[in-house]
Amino acid sequence: MGIAVGLIELKSLARGIMVADSCLKAAPVELKIRTTCPGKSLIILSGEISAVTSAVEHGVTTGGVTVVSSLILGNLHPGVLSGLAGVAAVTPKGALGVLETFSVTAAIKAADTAAKAALVELLDIRPAYGLGGKGVVILTGSVGAVRAAVNAATLPLKEKGELVDAVVIPSPHPEVWEQLA
Repeated sequence: MGIAVGLIELKSLARGIMVADSCLKAAPVELKIRTTCPGKSLIILSGEISAVTSAVEHGVTTGGVTVVSSLILGNLHPGVLSGLAGVAAVTPKGALGVLETFSVTAAIKAADTAAKAALVELLDIRPAYGLGGKGVVILTGSVGAVRAAVNAATLPLKEKGELVDAVVIPSPHPEVWEQLA
C-alpha cells in the first residue's frame, strides 16, 4: 500500500500555523509547513489514509475562509515526492511536457495523474515559489508518453478551471535542457 499525502493551501501564514496545530492534534500524521509565495502557506501531511483524511478535514475546518484548496491523494505515485524535492537529474531524454496550474494542490494532483497515465519521469514540481501561487510540473519521456501524460492530467484541470497552460515540446533545443538543470 502506498503512502497517503494531504495538502492544505492557505492564504494566511498565521492561520497556516494554527491549521498545522489542528491537524497534528487530530491524527497521527507527519507534517511540514511551507511558505509558498508572499502571504500563502502550504501544509503537507503524510501517513495512513485514514489519519491523513481526518487531519485534512480538521485543518480545512480550522482554516475556514483562508483555505485556497485542499487535496488528499492515496497511493501517491513515487515520482511525485522526488519531483517535489527536485532531485531528478535533468538530462536530454526526448520530449518535454510542462503543466502550469493555478494552485499548488492542482499541480501535485496533475503530476500524480500524469505519472500514473504513462511512462514518464517527473523532473520537477515547482510549488508557487515566485510563481504568484501557481504550480508547474515538468516531465519527460518519449513523445507519445509525454503527450498521453499531459492529456490525462489536463482533462480534470480544465474541468475544474485549474489549468493555466500545458505544452509538449517533442524535441527541445539543448539549451532548454541546460536552463532546466
